[in-house]
Amino acid sequence: MKLKMQEKIAIFPGTFDPPTLGHLDVIERGRHLFDRLIVAIGVNSDKTELFPVTLRQELLKELTHDWPNTTVESYTGLTVDLVKKRSAVAILRGLRNMTDLEYEFQLALTNRAIASVDTVFIMTNERFGFTSSSLIRQIAALGGDLNKLTTLLPDRVIKELERLRPKLRPEQI
Repeated sequence: MKLKMQEKIAIFPGTFDPPTLGHLDVIERGRHLFDRLIVAIGVNSDKTELFPVTLRQELLKELTHDWPNTTVESYTGLTVDLVKKRSAVAILRGLRNMTDLEYEFQLALTNRAIASVDTVFIMTNERFGFTSSSLIRQIAALGGDLNKLTTLLPDRVIKELERLRPKLRPEQI
C-alpha cells in the first residue's frame, strides 16, 4: 500500500506595504522549504495603507511569477484562520534582529497555543537587516532620494513610490 504524502503548505503573512527585497529574500528561500508557499497580504482596516492591497498583490505576483510553487493572496482576520483554511502546516516569518525575535517569538507561542500552528523562522540576509516597510514609507514621505533605495527595493516598487509620493500623508509613515 502506497501512502499519499500531504502537501506541505506554508503561509508567509505580512502587510508588504511596500514589498521590499527583504520580503523577496524570505519568500525565495522559504519556497524551497515547502511544497507551496502562500504570500498572504493581511488587510487591516485600522491601518492607513500607502499601497492599496490590490497594488501590493499585483506587485508581489509580478515579483514572484518565476516561482511556480508561490502564490499571492490577500486576507482579513486572523492568520491562524487562513492557515487552517488553506490546510497549511506552518507560518513562515522573517527575522531581521533581536527586536523582531522577541515580538515574533511571543506571536509564535500564541499561535501554537490557540491554534496548534507552528512557525518557521528565516533570518533575512544581512543586507536587509535594517530594512522595514515603515522606514521606506518614512523616507518616501519626507522627500528622501528614492533612487538610493535600489539595494532595498525592486525597481517597480521604487517607480510606484515615486508615483504615490504626492499623495503621502504623515499618518502613512
